[in-house]
Amino acid sequence: MRIVHVVTLVSDDGAFGGPTSVAAAQLEELAARGHDVRLVSLWRGAAPAPGRVGAVPFVSRPAWRFVPGRGCLGLMHPLLLADLWRATGRADVVHLHAGRDLVSLAALAVARLRGTDYVTQTHGMVEPRTAAVARVFDRLFVPLLRGARACLVLTERERRELTAVLGPDGPPLLDLPNGLRVSDAGRHTAGVRSGHEVVFLARLHPRKRPEAFVEMAALVHKESGDARFTLYGADEGSLPAVRRLIEDRGIGDVVSYGGALDHAAALAAYRKAAVYVLPSVREPFPMTVLEALAEGTPVVCTDSSGIAAELARREAALVTDGSPSALADAVGRLLADPELRDRLAAAGRRAIDEVFSIRAVVDRLEKLYRKG
Repeated sequence: MRIVHVVTLVSDDGAFGGPTSVAAAQLEELAARGHDVRLVSLWRGAAPAPGRVGAVPFVSRPAWRFVPGRGCLGLMHPLLLADLWRATGRADVVHLHAGRDLVSLAALAVARLRGTDYVTQTHGMVEPRTAAVARVFDRLFVPLLRGARACLVLTERERRELTAVLGPDGPPLLDLPNGLRVSDAGRHTAGVRSGHEVVFLARLHPRKRPEAFVEMAALVHKESGDARFTLYGADEGSLPAVRRLIEDRGIGDVVSYGGALDHAAALAAYRKAAVYVLPSVREPFPMTVLEALAEGTPVVCTDSSGIAAELARREAALVTDGSPSALADAVGRLLADPELRDRLAAAGRRAIDEVFSIRAVVDRLEKLYRKG
């Protein structure tokens, strides 16, 4: 099959997060199965766009900001429309990783005009909104979403929210977990992994709660002077507060900001760390947690994550209420107990292999694509 995926942004700092990682993983597995695949997106980076993302052919244009404001809503490039038109016209199916943004709107409209079957995957990005701008946008966006063959959802919460947005005329909502293509690298890094490095790797955005990571670090530092803490990720508003908090707590010698990382550097950071901490709340399906588990890194997360119950059941992560004190207790236990770290890492890899692997996900995608 000829399969085109569209995602809003690919960048060297991983700013668009989960949807980009999910699209790339799905396409790499589809390509490995012999399908003709292509990824279409905007590109933002210090260097020119690559011709491939991993093993996947990549069609892109530079990300221009057409609408003022933060985030990806207003990013677009006029020539991307021509790229979408060509790619969609040759495709058997188009898979749109869609949110409320100009790229998603354009891709939906082109697929509809081309008469090409399309499925959508919204990654929790389409929620009921009442603001005037959202209502105007939805007059175009929602009817196009309703034209999809199916919409793929991660959680029951996302199902409820999409039902509220799409109404009774919406397409079928089908469950599809995210999945990872797992390398062997994380299985063989015990000798190079730090015993005291704790990392945060996510957008510096209020929902990710990087300030809670800093507060946790201050508490752990009181008990473990050897521990070091690094925050990685693109700043989306929280970096000034993070820096002020580091200064106020007097922990500038043990807590640092390492900037944004591309995907390869992010995987290397997981492999070196003793613990990965994600303090964010209401995460439907945190890809950074799955990536850390796949690299054999013990994880501390919050109980509001969509995968927290499964990880807790499998004893594959330490799940907390998200308070700095609870995060600090979990991190302190892991830093003090190498055997606990090893058990958690092994259980995390099993969870990836058995539940969250890309193989099982793409088995379901192939069946969906062929139904057309």
